[in-house]
Parts: sequence; structure tokens; C-alpha cells
Amino acid sequence: MNTQSIALARPTATQSAYAWGNGLLGVAIFSGSLPATKIAVMAFDPMFLTLARAAIAGLAGIGLLVILRPPRPARSDLGPLIIVALGVVLGFPLLTALALQFVTSAHAIVFIGLLPIATAVFGAIRAGERPRPLFWVFSLIGAAIVSGYAASGGTDGSLAGDLLMLAAVVVCGLGYAEGARLSRHLGGWQVISWALLLSLPATLPAALMTQPDSWLGIGWPALTALGYVSLFSMLIGFVFWYRGLALGGIAAVGQLQLLQPFLGFALAAVLLSEPVGWPLLVAAGAVVLCVAGARRFAG
Repeated sequence: MNTQSIALARPTATQSAYAWGNGLLGVAIFSGSLPATKIAVMAFDPMFLTLARAAIAGLAGIGLLVILRPPRPARSDLGPLIIVALGVVLGFPLLTALALQFVTSAHAIVFIGLLPIATAVFGAIRAGERPRPLFWVFSLIGAAIVSGYAASGGTDGSLAGDLLMLAAVVVCGLGYAEGARLSRHLGGWQVISWALLLSLPATLPAALMTQPDSWLGIGWPALTALGYVSLFSMLIGFVFWYRGLALGGIAAVGQLQLLQPFLGFALAAVLLSEPVGWPLLVAAGAVVLCVAGARRFAG
């Protein structure tokens, strides 16, 4: 049975667990993106960071395509692949990198709580998914908990940073939904690899043109952060994420993104010494219940 037929049929318990396991692993990888980006923009220009991470991931994606030799996408897949590239390869990384010049990573994580709703909306528009009304109730409650918890920390915001993060959420939700729809017949790693390949003729020369004048003063923390957002956030995470969305449903598995802010808060506290209060476990537990409820009424 191929990926498309599994996605269109009602999944068995084993298939559902596999889909949610892949989605959770993808979210765990993505949770390090904002803290790593915050570290990286301390040493790199946001534009270079966006281009470099896409270029590095694109070169790695070419390696996968050359070694594994999957079938080429159909001509009808080209438009959706361009949407994926504009949404998750270029749009979200650039907008978040720009936003993190104005706000802390903890404040930016507030907006990540809106990603599940954005992904579900675009899943309904682009993939024809129709979650039941109670799904939206649990999704909205989960988003409210995430946003309320983050706001209660008193993180300083700015209008420019907030607008940039809101735009990032919109383009990312579209890229997630479009990529998941394509993954049903192309496969998860193939979708992100082809999208990165489409972007490479623009990202690689531009990254070389915007690179720092000297690399001597750039420390290992920034270089490590660049490596993480390039290989894990831009490529490896999508392999698991798109597979989970394709097999388990865009709206349902997309609710796992509600957990991402809490993982991100923990990483921000450890890596950046950003304050995280004790209500974290209480709020995270409530979000887990919302994810479970949304899963129950997703289809």
C-alpha cells in the first residue's frame, strides 16, 4: 500500500501511532529552530542566515536525490512545490530571523501557538480536510493557552516584530499544508528536497554574495546554530513532519505544533537564559489535553 492510499483511507491504530510519532519527532526538531536562530542572528545578518540555511540544506537535499533517485515530480506538482519553497524554505526563516531582531525568542514562540490553526485552515482549503466543529474548539483553546502562557511571562514585544511573526505563521501554515498534500504521492523527504532544489539557484549565489566579510570572529555557538537550522530545521525535521501530516491528517497531526512552544521555552531557558516560569508544566499539560481532544474530533 503506497503513502497516498494510506493517507486517504482511515488509518489503523498502528498507522496512526506511526503518523503521530513522526509528527512528534518533527516538532521536537523544529522546537530548537527559534532559539538556534536567535543565537545565529547575533553573529549573522538575517538575510544571509536565511539564504545560507536554505543553500546548505539544498546541497544536502541534492545529495539525497542523487543517491536515492526518486521519480521526478509531475509538471502539475511544480506550482505546489514553489509554494512550499516560498513558504517554508524562504518565507518563514526570513520573517522569523527579521522578527528576532525586535523580540526575544520566547516572545516569538507566542505566535507558534497559532501555527496549528493556520495549518488546519490551509489543510481544509488546499487538501479538502473537514474536521468536526469540536476540533476547532480544542484547537482554539490550545492556541489560547499557548498565547496566554507566553504573554504572562511579560515578554517585551514590538509592532514590527509581531507583524513579521504573524506573516511567518501564515506562510508557514500554507507551506506545511501544501507540502503534506504533496507528500501523499511524492513522499516527505522528496517534497522538501525538491523544494530546496528549486530554491538553490537563487539561494546559493545570494548566500555567497551576502556572507560575512570575515569568518574569523564568528564563534562556535553561531556556527553550530547555523548548522542546526540548516540541516535539522530545514531538512531532517521536514522528513518526519511531512510524513506525519500526510499519514495522520494535516489538521489532526498539525495540532502537535501546540507542544512546540513549550519545548522551545525550555530550550530558550537553557541556551539563552531567557526566563521561564513554573506554570510551564501546568500549561503544557493543558495543551496535551487539547491536542488529544483535537485528535479525537479531527475526522
